[in-house]
Amino acid sequence: MVRKQSQWLLIGAVMLALLVVLAGCTPPAAEKEETKKEEPTETVYLTFASGSVGGAYYSLGGAIADTMSRTPGFQCVSESTGASIENGRLVGSGESQFGFMMSDAAYKAASGIDPFKEKVPLKALFTVYPAPQHILTLKGSGIKSVLDMKGKRVSVDAAGSGCEATSKEILKAMGMTYDDIKVAFLSQPEAATAIKDGNVDALFWNFAYPGAVVLDVASVRDIELIPLPEDVMDKLAAEFPYYRKGKIPAGTYKGVDEDIPALEVGNVIVVHEDMDDELAYTITKTLFDNVKSLAEVHPAALQMDPETAWQTSIDLHPGAEKYFKELGTMK
Repeated sequence: MVRKQSQWLLIGAVMLALLVVLAGCTPPAAEKEETKKEEPTETVYLTFASGSVGGAYYSLGGAIADTMSRTPGFQCVSESTGASIENGRLVGSGESQFGFMMSDAAYKAASGIDPFKEKVPLKALFTVYPAPQHILTLKGSGIKSVLDMKGKRVSVDAAGSGCEATSKEILKAMGMTYDDIKVAFLSQPEAATAIKDGNVDALFWNFAYPGAVVLDVASVRDIELIPLPEDVMDKLAAEFPYYRKGKIPAGTYKGVDEDIPALEVGNVIVVHEDMDDELAYTITKTLFDNVKSLAEVHPAALQMDPETAWQTSIDLHPGAEKYFKELGTMK
């Protein structure tokens, strides 16, 4: 009897030892949880509405798309467009998630003012850079002011672009309409070719300086930039909240040896008003964190100033507002 009890005690001790060993080989639940691989986050696909080939919108748009695509969880492409007016339609309809607009075009879109038939649901992320209106002709054209364009062949930029809208307002402020000129609606590359070949006498362009197409024309032709009278710029700035007086500095282009008074308009990045706040915040922060790499593509990016970038012609998106308030530049 004693022997049997001893056998059972021995068997029990062995089983207990085995259980202890097995328990030691099994990782705790918490450790199991730690070893699980993180589930990959869903990729956010974005389309950026930029502008026509040759302008700052096109160059910077590509750089912005590349920057967002290098950000984990994002894939972004830049789409060549007719610029501001078309971009407002694309972003407002959701076909593009964000894009460039001149501040005057953005104001008109959000307000439902011509050329927009109704209010477009847009908000701004920030003002990227100011852009002066370039009014260009060739030396020997006989054009020294906008008034001298009467009866001349003039490109006012692509139809429906923000630049075209500004060109029309400048002519109106000078007491002119399209009926006073032989109007052409040419994209920037088309206009550059046309003036080099003598098929237009003057043209209107709006972009940050130095503009690639102006540099191109100036490399093969002697150019002149037409200044706007101070009183005309004062009149436009008083009438429209998105204009201000500016200049194109002397030496920016070959043959331009003095400052050229020019009407200036801001260029903003717009999004749909229903964009997720966190997405708007991430886009804004990512672009400001990468100003240097953006400027390697176009120097206009160096004018991205967080101290003033939140000042836009339309309401700021709450996600962008969060970013500027975190920086302390916006109260």
